[in-house]
Amino acid sequence: LLLSGIGKAFEHFLPPTLFRVIRLARIGRILRLIRAAKGIRTLLFALMMSLPALFNIGLLLFLVMFIYAIFGMANFAYVKMEDGIDDMFNFQTFANSMLCLFEITTSAGWDGLLSPILNTGPPYCDPNITGRVGECGKPAVGIVYFVSYIIISFLIVVNMYIAVILENFNAATEESTEPLGEDDFDIFYEIWEKFDPEATQFITFSALSDFADALAEPLRVPKPNKIELIAMDLPMVSGDRIHCLDILFAFTKRVLGDSGEMDALKVQMEEKFMAVNPSKKSYEPISTTLRHRQEEVSATVIQRAYRSHLLQRSIKHASYLYHHRTYSGDTLGDAAPEREGLIASMMGENYGRNLDESQTSSSASFPPSYDSVTRASSGNLIVENEFTGDQKSLDIK
Repeated sequence: LLLSGIGKAFEHFLPPTLFRVIRLARIGRILRLIRAAKGIRTLLFALMMSLPALFNIGLLLFLVMFIYAIFGMANFAYVKMEDGIDDMFNFQTFANSMLCLFEITTSAGWDGLLSPILNTGPPYCDPNITGRVGECGKPAVGIVYFVSYIIISFLIVVNMYIAVILENFNAATEESTEPLGEDDFDIFYEIWEKFDPEATQFITFSALSDFADALAEPLRVPKPNKIELIAMDLPMVSGDRIHCLDILFAFTKRVLGDSGEMDALKVQMEEKFMAVNPSKKSYEPISTTLRHRQEEVSATVIQRAYRSHLLQRSIKHASYLYHHRTYSGDTLGDAAPEREGLIASMMGENYGRNLDESQTSSSASFPPSYDSVTRASSGNLIVENEFTGDQKSLDIK
């Protein structure tokens, strides 16, 4: 994202081909999703963490080179051009002096630059050239100059680069051995964006199973995972929605357990989330995943019990209607088990009988959540369950 922003800002000043090369660096984001690239991710993370310190060391090195370049121009500007000193590598200008010092910093060819400075007279140099101070060097000053600069730049400053990178690499390696790291949380948020494209910070309970299975290890909860997700007892708001942080806390606790670091990590994650999402919506949980499941099971048990009770009442009333039709008149007596209500009305419609001489059968229809009773045929009562479609033949003679 940073490289894309830089590209858009400078696309009018630099050639497009250069930006295509810069954008190739975005391929590094893919490494976060590849488990086999864990070592490369650790190295890149160490380099990224080292950049601020490396920048400060670079400024220090530039300051040292600046001071020594000015000193070199003042003392070695007219040294005879031989060995390592030529038209490009010399101390006549500031730019050429900086170039010489950069060569010395790499410890390559510095002896060729020092050799002409050690010349003190004929036949190696002429101290009385017309129009010049002379082309001979200053051996004592040159030795102190080169030795001090090599110690400061090559042996101290350059090795500071290595020390900073190694320190951050060790820290990154230790962090990579922990169960959870920054990369794991970043991948969590990247996958969250796919399930919450409008950034509401909530997903529905029905989408939780797919989301948990789509995560990368170690936060992933592979399918079948509904029982495990329900057992996490996640807070739910209206609309059976679950907040992002609640899911992240629960999945993190699943990986780390009830360790002492969990509370501190929870506070750290919440602070980071609030910094990135300052407009977090307030919400009040009205249920949990465990309670939601308990309510579903309770409702199923109640429905099953009521249907069983309703079926028994229907069978009892149908049996009475059959006997009454066979051995009695059109009018039901006071002994009818269901003289009024939904069952009595439905029985009257099915058997074409009135509850009594003054009553008329109700026109109420049997709702689909109840069991229905069909007409009797051939001395048997056929009871049909509208949910399963099964039929039972009851001999009621």
